[in-house]
Amino acid sequence: MAANALTDRIVPLEDLWGRPGGDLCFELLAARSQPEVLDRVSRAIALRAHQTFEPASARLARRAVHLLEGDAVRVETVAEQLGVTARHLRRAFTENVGIGPKDFARTVRLQRAVRMTATSRDWGRIAVDAGYYDQAHLIADFRELIGLTPGAYMKRPAASPGPAQGVRC
Repeated sequence: MAANALTDRIVPLEDLWGRPGGDLCFELLAARSQPEVLDRVSRAIALRAHQTFEPASARLARRAVHLLEGDAVRVETVAEQLGVTARHLRRAFTENVGIGPKDFARTVRLQRAVRMTATSRDWGRIAVDAGYYDQAHLIADFRELIGLTPGAYMKRPAASPGPAQGVRC
């Protein structure tokens, strides 16, 4: 099933990956922090990627993911590094990842910022270190992607959903 067919849909991971998906679901529920959830998901996806047949478009998307996770770079730059047009990259990426490369890069950058909150509350420093132009851009991404300001995100009460928010087994 193409990843973009799953975008904005809730599908049990076990339906997609079988028993390993169900096992991962319970691991995520046991995680103690959002960085731990992100790490477990990243490891599971990387392991799964090495175990399955990979068509050319999936290889291209995987290579693009690697580049986009490394540094804050433009989609056009990634396409050039991979020897394809930006349009071809966007098409292959969306088909295999479920969202476009620009949205993926934004999500990765925000995840990087969220991980940094474990050791710092200096939002200006976090913004720069995570690859944002400035703190205002970090705040805008927090609001759009998480629905909260960074400060409100950090002040969530203990009774709010835990690190595996949204995980359903």
